[in-house]
Amino acid sequence: MEDHKIVQRNLALQREWYGEPLGDRVRRLVVAFNVSQAQLADVLGISAPMLSQVMSGRRAKIGNPAVLARMIMLERKILTPDVATGAPEALQRALDDVRESKPTVSRDSLPVNGDESVAYPVLRRVADRVELQQAADLLHEDFPAIAELFRRAIRAAGQR
Repeated sequence: MEDHKIVQRNLALQREWYGEPLGDRVRRLVVAFNVSQAQLADVLGISAPMLSQVMSGRRAKIGNPAVLARMIMLERKILTPDVATGAPEALQRALDDVRESKPTVSRDSLPVNGDESVAYPVLRRVADRVELQQAADLLHEDFPAIAELFRRAIRAAGQR
């Protein structure tokens, strides 16, 4: 198969497996964290040439699940309030946390380090405080954990 067809096939596989081409995801991380591809590769625990091959579609997948887990961790950290400000020290702290992480990946877990606060800004973007409170009230009896998550998102908004 010629190179162009291989790349197109790999990009199609990435869309199927990861929701979009990995190059798009990596470029967003490079921009969000203001790092080079080589620096990002170091944080993810992958060689720079391997990351380049995955980004360009010359390789279809990331073979090491821990590398993918770190990528997901970084994507989620973008949503945290301190990283979202773009403050260099917050960006570096997030990169260091992910670099030093030892994520485990299983069928039943995602490597998010239990940091539910990443959900708060997302919840506040889709619903205002009144809507979140109404949803929490409706869900309280049958889904108390989800109701409490909504209430914590409301409280976190008040602390800003």
